[in-house]
Amino acid sequence: MNKKNIYVTQPSLPPLEEFIPYLQQIWDNKILTNGGPFHQKLEDALCEFLGVNYISLFANGTIALVTALQALRIRGEVITTPLSFVATSHSLLWNDIKPVFVDIDPNTLNLDPSKIEAAINPHTAAIMPVHCYGHPCDVDAIQKIADNYGLRVIYDAAHAFGVEDANGSVLNHGDLSVLSFHATKVFNTFEGGAIVCPDAKTKVRIDQLKNFGHVGEVTVVAPGINGKMSEFNAALGLLQLNYINQALGARKKIDIAYRERLVGVKGITCLGDSGEKVANYSYFPILVDINYPITRDELYQKLKDAGIHPRRYFYPLISEFPMYRGLSSAHKENLPIATDAARKVLCLPIYPDLDMAIVDEISSIILAQ
Repeated sequence: MNKKNIYVTQPSLPPLEEFIPYLQQIWDNKILTNGGPFHQKLEDALCEFLGVNYISLFANGTIALVTALQALRIRGEVITTPLSFVATSHSLLWNDIKPVFVDIDPNTLNLDPSKIEAAINPHTAAIMPVHCYGHPCDVDAIQKIADNYGLRVIYDAAHAFGVEDANGSVLNHGDLSVLSFHATKVFNTFEGGAIVCPDAKTKVRIDQLKNFGHVGEVTVVAPGINGKMSEFNAALGLLQLNYINQALGARKKIDIAYRERLVGVKGITCLGDSGEKVANYSYFPILVDINYPITRDELYQKLKDAGIHPRRYFYPLISEFPMYRGLSSAHKENLPIATDAARKVLCLPIYPDLDMAIVDEISSIILAQ
């Protein structure tokens, strides 16, 4: 068994010696924040790499979500998924917006477009889907509903860095897409995030909101927040882009290896894609159902006993946390598929430096039950 704990993820970092010259430039410039040279370079580089028109960098993805809602002046109610990290719906509460939870598709675990219309009422202002595990939502169906009812669409794309569908980057769908560059993500800047938007006017508003609403030295036009990314984070991001394709390639090999080893295991389902042309292999979720000899939680414990730490992403559902239980849309009877998925899902370790021998060990434990 492992002498060292193996966690569900491990941050990818470039060689330290390659980061030192970037730090030297920061020391020489003496510009640490407020849209410095590395910040500008990273925005340009990300637009090119991701195939998007405009991007605004943030200190983290949660502040980016909060600001995205402010930028579009969303009020009232927003339809969203219960199967996500709590930041998705917390950003709504921070804006005094009521989350309305809708059930998910059993195959993709993304927001189910066929359930959205029934949740729309005169107070509905927007839809906030999540590209869960980096697999694209049914963007065409969601956009059609939004267009029919005059709703905005903000994608929580925290898992979807670099993901493409048949039309290019999934980040170009909806009104805005929000990224996370947290240490656990495919692309990290230690901590960070971004909003992808389609036009220069929207970017200007977003950039004002993340800088206290300033439009000049003595003029403030909105109750903004301090959401700016520092030069340290931006410099790391620039260096990380040199290695992102290598990291994605390593993740793909691990994804393939798990699928080869777990194919045909009774009671274990490896979640498939949802039509992406380019995937990022950000997570490796399996579903453990009643046909498997032990429960999901028993398998979780067996792996932990072996020094392997998978995660039950996302369990419990957001709708089960105290601040959401009072919502009628949070009741389990309204979310049967999400409730079932949360009881079955287990994300196995996946990151570029994960040794294939560990993949073999994890697979052997699953096969041995």
